[in-house]
Amino acid sequence: MELAIILMMLLIVVALGAIKLSDGGVTFPFKRKTQLFTPVEHSFLSLIEQSMGREFRIVCRVRLNDLLQVRASTGKKQASAALSRASSRQLDFVLCDKQDMSPVLAVDLVHSNGKEGYKTQRDWFVSGSLDAAGIPHARIKVKSGYTVEEIRECLETKLIPYRRRQQKLAQAPAHNPQPPKRPTRPVRSSRAAA
Repeated sequence: MELAIILMMLLIVVALGAIKLSDGGVTFPFKRKTQLFTPVEHSFLSLIEQSMGREFRIVCRVRLNDLLQVRASTGKKQASAALSRASSRQLDFVLCDKQDMSPVLAVDLVHSNGKEGYKTQRDWFVSGSLDAAGIPHARIKVKSGYTVEEIRECLETKLIPYRRRQQKLAQAPAHNPQPPKRPTRPVRSSRAAA
């Protein structure tokens, strides 16, 4: 009897030790990728950096709902559906203002490998959402031999509204001049002197 109790306690101790040493049944079947970007994405990122990198910070693979938020006047059901759809969409590159990291331009690469190419069909939800938020969206077909000037020209055509806003801000006065101070009480009495 005592031997059975000792064996049972030993079995419990071994089981507890095995549980502590194991990963709890959770396995992580991952290994490190050899590259973060595909060769096409990497070469295109280099082109964007050369053409616009001094002025903008370039962020890669950004989810649509990281750029946008739902208006306060939107109903809960509609907001939930929009956020759900936006969370499944991804943009290849986003140019952000270096000062405040506000999104300025979204860029998607289009691989035209037949009907099954990458983003060959325009996603009207993405385009409409970005348009409603006032963020321009450039879709550029992937091809070899793009020059830095071609990429700059393509992106600059989408940045025209941004450039106009920047120009208006630069022309606006730096501060609002204060109106001249007036006395807060009468300098002289308004009553007739006796």
